[in-house]
Amino acid sequence: MKRSWNAAIWGGFALSIVAVLSYFFVFIRFPETRDVPWVTFVLLGLAVVSVAIGLKRAYGQPERYRGKISGMVLGSLSLALVVLFAWFTISLTKDLPPPANALAAGQQAPDFTLADENGKPVSLSELIGPHAAVLLIFYRGYW
Repeated sequence: MKRSWNAAIWGGFALSIVAVLSYFFVFIRFPETRDVPWVTFVLLGLAVVSVAIGLKRAYGQPERYRGKISGMVLGSLSLALVVLFAWFTISLTKDLPPPANALAAGQQAPDFTLADENGKPVSLSELIGPHAAVLLIFYRGYW
């Protein structure tokens, strides 16, 4: 009996490469997928499942499917891609230095003027009264 080509292993490996490259060429452009690369992690998870299915076929039914040696090599490369991508996106982003002129918690904000919903300028000093407080919420962004 001729053994079949084990497409699950090769497909999983190809998907892992596509997942990592798609983050850097497509998903990095959008804040929803750049800040937390959830789409890339889903694609990498599917790649790992596909490689695992291919390895199960190769070792569980060796008379039917090929891929014992290539499966281990491609599986190791796929796993290395997953680990390196996770390390770069999770670990290294935590090590980014804070901006030099960022306010610390509890520090008084400098006075500024912005337009309200009607286009009328409103300054921070106008909002702060003798018994009033202003809560400023800053959203982290890359713009």
